[in-house]
Amino acid sequence: MFRLNLKIALRNLWRNSTSSVINITGLAIGLASCLLLLLYVNYEWNFDRQFKDADKVYQVMINFQDASGKITSTGTEPGNGIHSAIKSRIPEVDVVARIVKGGNTLIANGRTSFKKAAMCADPEILKIFNYEFIAGNPATALDVPNSVVITEQTAKLLFGGVNVLNKSIKWDNSRDLTITGVIKDFPANTSIKFDYILPWSFLEQIYDGARNWNWGDFSWPVMVKVNDPSKVDLINSKIKGLFNERSQNTKAENFIFPFAKTHLYSKFVNGKSAGGDIEKIYLFIGLAFGILFIACINFMNMATAKSERRAKEVGIKKTIGATRASVIIQFLTEAMVLTLGSVLLAIATVELTLPMFNNLLGIELTIDYGNILCWLVISGVIILTGLLSGLYPSLFLSAFNPVQTLKRKAARAKAVPVNLRQVLVVGQFCFAIMLIIATLVIYKQIDFIKNRPIGFDANLLAELPQEGELSGKFEVFKTEVLKAGAVTAVSQAAGSLSSVSNWFSGFEWPNRPQGGQDIVFNRLETTYGFVKTSGVKLIAGRDFSKDFASDTEGVLLSSSAVKVMNLQNPVGTKVKLNGNDLHVIGVFKDFIWDSPYQAQKPLVINFNRNAGYRIHLRLNPANSLSRNVELISAVAKRLNPAYPVDIKFMDQLYAQKLQSEKILGILANLFGGIAIFISCMGLYGLVAYSAEQRTKEFGVRRVLGASVGNIMSLLSVSFLKMVFAAACIGVPLAYYLMTKWLTNFELRTSISIAVILIAIAGTTVIAFLTVSFQAYKAAKANPAHALKYE
Repeated sequence: MFRLNLKIALRNLWRNSTSSVINITGLAIGLASCLLLLLYVNYEWNFDRQFKDADKVYQVMINFQDASGKITSTGTEPGNGIHSAIKSRIPEVDVVARIVKGGNTLIANGRTSFKKAAMCADPEILKIFNYEFIAGNPATALDVPNSVVITEQTAKLLFGGVNVLNKSIKWDNSRDLTITGVIKDFPANTSIKFDYILPWSFLEQIYDGARNWNWGDFSWPVMVKVNDPSKVDLINSKIKGLFNERSQNTKAENFIFPFAKTHLYSKFVNGKSAGGDIEKIYLFIGLAFGILFIACINFMNMATAKSERRAKEVGIKKTIGATRASVIIQFLTEAMVLTLGSVLLAIATVELTLPMFNNLLGIELTIDYGNILCWLVISGVIILTGLLSGLYPSLFLSAFNPVQTLKRKAARAKAVPVNLRQVLVVGQFCFAIMLIIATLVIYKQIDFIKNRPIGFDANLLAELPQEGELSGKFEVFKTEVLKAGAVTAVSQAAGSLSSVSNWFSGFEWPNRPQGGQDIVFNRLETTYGFVKTSGVKLIAGRDFSKDFASDTEGVLLSSSAVKVMNLQNPVGTKVKLNGNDLHVIGVFKDFIWDSPYQAQKPLVINFNRNAGYRIHLRLNPANSLSRNVELISAVAKRLNPAYPVDIKFMDQLYAQKLQSEKILGILANLFGGIAIFISCMGLYGLVAYSAEQRTKEFGVRRVLGASVGNIMSLLSVSFLKMVFAAACIGVPLAYYLMTKWLTNFELRTSISIAVILIAIAGTTVIAFLTVSFQAYKAAKANPAHALKYE
């Protein structure tokens, strides 16, 4: 029986080649799009879940409070004393470890040197994450200060292989380290990544703050592994008051949060998780199955549209004894054959487009065909799609009355499928209009943020790490690059202009209001020439200058800092920072140093002669970019030969802040266009079949004098009415959903009437062109051929 149904299915697919091609191609594109999106969703969903016992790993967080106890913000560096407190007082925690990311730091194998990502951590980190060791003993690998564990990729880079145990490497051109372990490379979807990891005892040797800490400092994240996830509430109740018991100035409460959720649930409101990137994942899941559903709608529309042609076949089968169940199985077999062909074409499409998709998003997605789960998912998609696309047509066609169908009275049943087809077409274009509006709003929001004034001149502004011998040769470096003509200004600062991360509270100023000690300010330490180099706009006062000796005790305030301090004439105001008496010498306009999606927080810039972490360079516009880089690199290499020159451009660093929304925009544009294309394929197939059914009618009308325009309008208007109905439903839904999405941004654009009109007009034009092409062909056909039809 199956063999017979398969033969009939193949014959019918061959006989109706146009609709078969439309269905197979539409389903293949829909399935390929669905698979690509689900691959991306799986990649994001599995962030930090690849380790053994990932469900037991938690990160210690902190909720900062004001004087009244109200939560003001949530942080990921929970206070430097919490590590030892948890270790000694919370038995429900098996392991606790501090981590510090060291940035890209120099390591060398004796012949060549490389800048690779470093991290320092307590030895217990190897028990928390259970890294897969290729060589070495995880129980002792970080026990001594001069030990180092490197990744497989780093081992191959340094020595050409992984057989490197007990070999020596040099760190920062100053200290020899012994390789005590080699671990497998991390998956791309891992938050805490490094090229080599050093023990905490090593950090204590090079940084006093790691050895002499206090509760009021917030310098490093803390990870824990619990013995029973069901006891998290108990653990949180025990650690909640630890911070306030010991801190004199800052009020806060600690809690632990599942580490695997931090990537997608990074937004906290009033100390509670309030979503984050998980909302985008839901959007992509909806988009994936929405596109697949549109492709299935095409199949259902084409199958029910051919009901009259298949009615006699069903009638004869039932007359000679076929049961309804056997007819349903036959049509489901056709649907499954078609779906199987579509899946094979979809997998081929995914394989061909995956490299481009990865390149577009800057990630690395793969399909693991050796994983049984992969085949279960593909099989599930085949069955789901086959049932979804074939179940209704099989139930509908198998319900025909054999007497009526043989007397050609099946047209009575036409009222239901026509109405259903209209509903399905409306549903398709409703989804398409929603996608167009969503894409336009996302683009508008990204454009709004992108065009927001940065607050400083990022063009031709670069930065260079002040490391190695450059740490003591800043003035020499500055003199030489200015003399070479590569730059017009040079300054140094304790951090990058793109990410000022040093924050503090307890700032003092005249007439500070009650509770003013709890206001959080951010701080950037710098030296002379900061304003000239950065291009920050001064509102009042001046930059730090060597002409004024007192400027070493001066500060610059941002306009938002002046506002929260309620200063009327800020220049000259006496302030106190960390117990030091300072005075305000200038006020500058806010610039974007944090998230471009948020209003800027108060920023204080103070003078520090030892602020040697970043050198900022204003490049010479008279030279080409490559020439400036060449001249700077030559000076840096001569003064600091052990280190590679690592110049970064500020406009590129700022662009990276928009990467998340950029990916969202790319995916919405790409798959929104695919959804519209699939919808138009289905519409084209329906119009073609409708024109074929009305061939004789059109011939008669032409003979009686109907114009080409009349015929086209007969065929087009009914379909365009469906598009209008889709707009009436899709526009309010899209407006509601995108308004809700925009509320995630502190600074946001609005949904203008232009966006809605463009979406409606765009969809209408696309649908009209799709319908008109086939309608024109039908209208221009020779009436003599039409009258001979059937």
